Amino acid sequence: MRAVEDESETSPGGSRIERHDEAKPPEPVPGSWAGQELIEAHVERHIGPIATVFHELVSEYVHLDVLIVAPREERPWHTLVTCGMSSRPMEDGTRMELLIGLPPAWPLDDEALRDERNYWPVRALKELARMPHVYGFSLGAGHTVPNGDPPEPYGPGTELCGALIAWPAVTPDEPVESAEETKIFAVYFLHEDEMRLKLDRGFEALVDAFDDAEMTELVVPDRPSSLRRRKRFGLF
Repeated sequence: MRAVEDESETSPGGSRIERHDEAKPPEPVPGSWAGQELIEAHVERHIGPIATVFHELVSEYVHLDVLIVAPREERPWHTLVTCGMSSRPMEDGTRMELLIGLPPAWPLDDEALRDERNYWPVRALKELARMPHVYGFSLGAGHTVPNGDPPEPYGPGTELCGALIAWPAVTPDEPVESAEETKIFAVYFLHEDEMRLKLDRGFEALVDAFDDAEMTELVVPDRPSSLRRRKRFGLF
């Protein structure tokens, strides 16, 4: 399930729940746009040199590439940044790109990415970036998106089954310098109990749990839920 905004449906924690059932009719994909060069320059200025680009061969709604900054001494992990999500504004008129971090040993060559154990974070990143244009809504800081209804793990080898959109913890969060002021948000992949905490107690409760667990936007497929430590010490 994906879909329409329903302001009458609100979680106990005060989050408005949006359900997405039907995709919008496909629209022509925007061609090259000025923001592409600005995003690439922004990534190289604030994150690091772009080592590789995953170019999308077949596109719907938006043409979505993924820029990859390789690990280096000051940032010893891969950083993946979408480029193309912001070629169209979202429903509220804002423009956004998304990023994740992957461990330095994560295989990103073509052969390795045929294995869903390696590819699922890339696939999920692209699906999240395309979703506002497919279903006609907006993403912003504090929004959570389950992987299906009920949520299912993104791939083999992980129990993570949802995503939080929020400011990055270990990546500079300056907006792209452009007339539209495109913002680059991080994706934090979640356990089901973490999504439930956000719905039941609000975004700040989830942020507190993340702070306690020192969570960042770096993907760790087998990480335990950030709530387990809290439960062990009787905080919930």
